[in-house]
Amino acid sequence: LQVDLWQPSSPLHIVEGAVADVRVPQNTTRSLLPFLQKENIQYTVLISDLQQAIENQTGGRSHRNRRSLSGYNYEVYHSLEEIEDWMYYLNRTYSDLVHMFSVGKSYEGRPLYVLKLGKRSRPYKKAVWIDCGIHAREWIGPAFCQWFVKEALQTHQTDPDMRKMLTQLYFYIMPVFNVDGYHFSWTHDRFWRKTRSKNMRFHCHGVDANRNWKVKWCDEGASLHPCDDTYCGPFPESEPEVKAVAHFLRKHRKQIKAYLSFHAYAQMLLYPYSYKYATIPNFNCVESAAYNAVNALQSAYGVRYRYGPASSTLYVSSGSSMDWAYKNGIPYAFAFELRDTGHFGFLLPEMLIKPTCTETMLAVKNITLHLLKKCH
Repeated sequence: LQVDLWQPSSPLHIVEGAVADVRVPQNTTRSLLPFLQKENIQYTVLISDLQQAIENQTGGRSHRNRRSLSGYNYEVYHSLEEIEDWMYYLNRTYSDLVHMFSVGKSYEGRPLYVLKLGKRSRPYKKAVWIDCGIHAREWIGPAFCQWFVKEALQTHQTDPDMRKMLTQLYFYIMPVFNVDGYHFSWTHDRFWRKTRSKNMRFHCHGVDANRNWKVKWCDEGASLHPCDDTYCGPFPESEPEVKAVAHFLRKHRKQIKAYLSFHAYAQMLLYPYSYKYATIPNFNCVESAAYNAVNALQSAYGVRYRYGPASSTLYVSSGSSMDWAYKNGIPYAFAFELRDTGHFGFLLPEMLIKPTCTETMLAVKNITLHLLKKCH
């Protein structure tokens, strides 16, 4: 009986005794359940009709309602076209606080847009880099990036903390890192993860953009096979998206003091290292920031995030953007794994966008204010 593996607990294989999520074609459900019972395999049905759940997110809503920029709805998922229209709108409407630019082009030729957010209060300011959607199917990431910008623009005049953040710092925000993959997840495969570059030899598409960075590239936790979800690529920075962002970060490494990348799912706040079990030199500062951030996050709805080094808290992975940023001199490097812990997984319902983004906002503000203080 063939099943489509969705999110194995191990990135490369399923071991005996592990928990794994599987997608089951509708016409095999009747034969699968008796088989599981016969083999004494414990199972739980998390989503009874996956196709319907997907359609609830991608269709059935008025296109006009989704794209009304003056009343932009931050509590629904938006297509790449809608997000880009939104960015253009903010660039025109909030020209005193927002500057939109491109760091390069994707494999399929799409611009890689970034929003520079902050008050032009002084010639040189420290900066925070935020990216979302490095993995295409993790839609809550781009939703949070948009939410962060909305909160900054709506509250900087009334919230002293936000005013301080925008006065003393610039934020470089990339709502959709993996633009080709994200577009593909809307049009063809909701669970697509990688970029969309072509591999002629194996006729497989894409590279894991979070295994393609030049830091212990293609070591443990990454795959050399082009058809695998964790394929590291033919060489470091082979993907134009990774190369463009890495170039920008290298160019601004003296200015950028924090790197925040948003993923899903697991409810974790991770920091280096991913590729080895070792303690980072500024562990006390980073650990303190993480501890305070997860406490701030929990204060909203009681959701508890685990935190710690990515290798021991989640799993070992090489070639990640977070490790690369840290190795290149950015002292605060974090990866968020947003809601949930597996019930909905990548299909987090739209009704959970607001609480997820509200609590995450508290954590991000906490980290940002932490780095403005001197910590040795």
